[in-house]
Amino acid sequence: MIEAKSPMRSARLRFSLALAASALLAACAVVPDQGRNQPSNQPAPPPPSLPTDVGRNRVALLVPMTGINAAAGQALANATTMALLDTNATSLRITTYDTGNGAAAAASRALADGNRLILGPVQADEAQQVGAMAHNARVPVISFSNDAGVAGNNVFVMGTVPTQSVARVVRFAKARGITRFAALVPVGSYGARVSNALIMATKASGAMLVGMESYDQSRNGLSNAVRRLKARGSYQAVLVGDTARVAALAAPLLKANAPAVRILGTELWGTDAASTQTPALYGAWYAALSDQRYPRFAESYRQRFGDTPYRLSTLGYDSVLLALRIAREWQPGTLFPTQRLYDRGGFLGLDGIFRFNDTDVIERSLEVREARWGTASVVSPAPTRFED
Repeated sequence: MIEAKSPMRSARLRFSLALAASALLAACAVVPDQGRNQPSNQPAPPPPSLPTDVGRNRVALLVPMTGINAAAGQALANATTMALLDTNATSLRITTYDTGNGAAAAASRALADGNRLILGPVQADEAQQVGAMAHNARVPVISFSNDAGVAGNNVFVMGTVPTQSVARVVRFAKARGITRFAALVPVGSYGARVSNALIMATKASGAMLVGMESYDQSRNGLSNAVRRLKARGSYQAVLVGDTARVAALAAPLLKANAPAVRILGTELWGTDAASTQTPALYGAWYAALSDQRYPRFAESYRQRFGDTPYRLSTLGYDSVLLALRIAREWQPGTLFPTQRLYDRGGFLGLDGIFRFNDTDVIERSLEVREARWGTASVVSPAPTRFED
């Protein structure tokens, strides 16, 4: 059942993902208790603002339903509705709380209402605020952020992090004979994460990192960084740790005297059409979530809600599948069995298999794509299971 603290469209049509969602749930696995955060079997007192639940677990969805990010928040909320409808779920009560007026206020209301699991919020700073509030209540937060720095203390990061996309594309490039890497990264927290990821990835693969230059958003920032990078020595591939649109500006400069250099991208390219619309980026490689199941989801979403979903809305869908899988062993009124999130075999969702590591950051199975004219071809499919 879905309840909303803010308006939400819901028009259920014939087209359904029921069979697919049931298969995804059936493929999920749970390992025996490994001694993490033992849940209490004492039922929590029912909150005054919601009806008493006997057979359902309370789950809060914290997303922006007002403000500049309201459209993305609505897409996430719609996707959670789809997941419940497609699976005919009756074990969860999901209530939506608007973070548009502040994540802390939304979290305070969600905790007061007796929710024992929080899905969201989206922004890293919001996840930190909510996590601090939920920690004392022993309520885990499965954030949709892609910043691994906010993970820990019962906050789990479900968004795709650059560390994994960089590692995946570097391993692929190394297997194709590339041994000398370089990088251009933006100034800021995301650029810092990409930089650290590339250092670790090249070291792990036995490759050489020839040079790395950062750039700001000034008019000449990118071109100056390219000039400095070229002075570092020869390299076979350059990772541009930014959107494909920015990489499209850098690629002609990088290839001016070295047309054979391979351009590499990050997970940001997965939703950026510029990668297939710029000749200088043709042949570029990047790692992203698998789109194998996404078209069917998107079509069902359009028929239900009359709109095209945001790509991140699958996070809402998959987080509900995850909660439903664990709800099979989660008695209503008790604390969420957090240790079940650490299953090494992983879980299956629309975006492929995933699991949480011991740092509370999601590990995903990513595919590698090659940018071509008007499209991106999969040159290395996403693995279907974890090897360790």
